[in-house]
Amino acid sequence: MIFAEPTTDGERATVADACVRKLDIKIPALLDTIDNATEGAYTGWPDRLYLIDKTGRVVFKTKPGPFGFKVPPLEQALRANL
Repeated sequence: MIFAEPTTDGERATVADACVRKLDIKIPALLDTIDNATEGAYTGWPDRLYLIDKTGRVVFKTKPGPFGFKVPPLEQALRANL
């Protein structure tokens, strides 16, 4: 599927829902607002994956992606923070 760039929170939610279903994503997916407030606050450029613990603290981040997205270190961090 190809989607036009969302212009509202509702459109963004629709696209995200389709991606989660199509990619069979099993972990919780969070959705930024259309003004990208979270992106602006965390500025993860270039792309990175973050693991945030139950207290809201960043406990793991990958190297820049997409080539820095290595599953084994993320899996270890997830197991250590369950």
